[in-house]
Amino acid sequence: MRSAVILSRDIPEEGLSAGDVGRLVEKHQIEGLETGYSVEFFDMLGKTITVVTMAENFLRLPTHSVAGGTQRARPSVRLVNNPTV
Repeated sequence: MRSAVILSRDIPEEGLSAGDVGRLVEKHQIEGLETGYSVEFFDMLGKTITVVTMAENFLRLPTHSVAGGTQRARPSVRLVNNPTV
């Protein structure tokens, strides 16, 4: 499973903020209930911070490639050197 997902809302009790990037660990489907997922959030070195089970509506798919780690999903920024003459 291990697909990248982006948290769509804050979960302050877990120290997570909207925009944090995680990886799907497991899908939970129980008849009559909303689909849920266990999601692993980790630091930039790959150390697990927390694994949280949440409803599908807490997550969104990335719109571009994102690296793992608890970080905000941001578009790439390209710096251009514009020397003055």
